[in-house]
Amino acid sequence: MDLISSRINETQVVTVNGSRIDASVAIQFKDRMREITAESDGRIVLDLHKVAFIDSSGLGAIVAAMKQLSNKQKLDLAGLTPTVDKVFRLTRMDTIFAIHADAISATDHRAV
Repeated sequence: MDLISSRINETQVVTVNGSRIDASVAIQFKDRMREITAESDGRIVLDLHKVAFIDSSGLGAIVAAMKQLSNKQKLDLAGLTPTVDKVFRLTRMDTIFAIHADAISATDHRAV
């Protein structure tokens, strides 16, 4: 699972560099997220603008990534494509995560 980590302002942005988060990559996704976020404090934005498909395993992996964060960390989502956004809304996960239009707006201090 190819995840790219960068910093925008004081927020860690993790971009999924792939078109799918499904059962075939869910475990790799969780493991990579744990590695990437282990040294980070504060907000983490998961940028999903390249993800065109997510299944229940992928959704579960994102929730698991959120649950493995410390109390000092918070996971927000950004850049949901229409199909991925629909999955989050149908499963009511949009009530669990703050969802932003894109990574830039998610890292704007006024948006926090």
